[in-house]
Amino acid sequence: MSPHTPRTHRSRARRSWLRRAATAGAAAGALAGLVASAPGAAAAPPAPLRSAPATHVGPAHVSPAPVRTAALAAPDIPLANVKAHLSSLQSIATANNGNRAHGRPGFKASVDYVKGKLDAAGFTTTLQQFTSSGSTGYNLIADWPGGDTGTVLMAGAHLDSVSAGAGINDNGSGSAAVLETALAVSRAALHPTKHLRFAWWGAEELGLIGSKYYVNNLPPAERSKISGYLNFDMIGSPNPGYFVYDDDPTIERTFKDYFAGLGVPTEIETEGDGRSDHAPFKNAGVPVGGLFTGAGYTKTSAQAQKWGGTAGQAFDRCYHSSCDTASNINDTALDRNSDAIAHAVWTLGTETAQPGTVFETTTDVPIPDNGAAVTSALEVTGRTGNAPSALRVSVDIKHTWRGDLSVDLLAPDGTAYPLKAAGGPDSSDDVIATYSVNASGEVANGSWKLRVQDVAAQDTGYIDSWKLTF
Repeated sequence: MSPHTPRTHRSRARRSWLRRAATAGAAAGALAGLVASAPGAAAAPPAPLRSAPATHVGPAHVSPAPVRTAALAAPDIPLANVKAHLSSLQSIATANNGNRAHGRPGFKASVDYVKGKLDAAGFTTTLQQFTSSGSTGYNLIADWPGGDTGTVLMAGAHLDSVSAGAGINDNGSGSAAVLETALAVSRAALHPTKHLRFAWWGAEELGLIGSKYYVNNLPPAERSKISGYLNFDMIGSPNPGYFVYDDDPTIERTFKDYFAGLGVPTEIETEGDGRSDHAPFKNAGVPVGGLFTGAGYTKTSAQAQKWGGTAGQAFDRCYHSSCDTASNINDTALDRNSDAIAHAVWTLGTETAQPGTVFETTTDVPIPDNGAAVTSALEVTGRTGNAPSALRVSVDIKHTWRGDLSVDLLAPDGTAYPLKAAGGPDSSDDVIATYSVNASGEVANGSWKLRVQDVAAQDTGYIDSWKLTF
């Protein structure tokens, strides 16, 4: 991860985890198996609850929109294979003065190693050259045949190290996991709906030079074809955290749902904002997301309680130093994150779309802190018969502590369908998610409402928007 680009992340108002742990007690709650994309989601919805009708009504608009259908399940990414790539990168560094830095022979040898694996697996590889600090640099781009070339999903990692060491966590870990995911695509003979492109960037440690060069030299028409860029920079830190980028809601939810299925809590990534190769894509308007296990920041007691490891110690004590070797890796974190990468590539790269009709409201509704429930309404008209058995409910709620919130869908007759309970390991902010409920017993037309209640003090928010997809 580059140290040269300043952080640009917005500040976040949230209480300390220790205060939350003291007051939350045994509060429980989950998505009740309603998140359609979560691993292991329950097929049947919970029994509806009767509830009094809500009062707030907001304007709505109707539009046709795609409904995402189930994507193919990703294979398990063998940890042994990822570790074998790291061993090869360590050997390359050892044979080349201990590093794989830009302009040094160790970096070019690293590029050749990755390219050889991809060429043998049937990828079309391109070596893009640029110049930085008086030396030739390289980006390696690998395209998998097939998929809609008008809609490109990219996944990438920087391949260079700092000059001080081998750079095995930073960023052999991301590079090896992306490589093994690409090789898994080949082994599966995957037929994605989107065109898949993988990338390994050069000179990231000098200020994102390689990825900036790639983005800046893409014609606007080609840049507009990139539906998302997934970035993986340091995913095997020895004292790991589990951080998810919050830049694009769909990509963010894809990763969060995966870790939720493992029972692993996540936090929003802030340490690396603007400091890795997603930044040039984001600045060009491309949706971005990614994973991170921490660098020089110190793990708190609350984080150690959630994830294990050592409080008061950096996530990676060898960040940008000579001890970032093959022994500087947490295998559990590397394994989980490698599988999460594959899950995202398969989920986002193989999903299909069917036509649907969307009813949406964008009227803001403030949520009282530790107060009464509020509601936002949609008027559904022009439908015939009942609602579908898989009614999609997409919500965007801005809030500084999502664990305080309970969220329900209210049918026109007042029946309540729980979407999200308050409490549980829900320590981040905002509720940006899509749920699926069996509303086939409800008449489609009428006033549908989203009900939200903040059940604890000291945090604020509002309903930003929500929609129903029939």
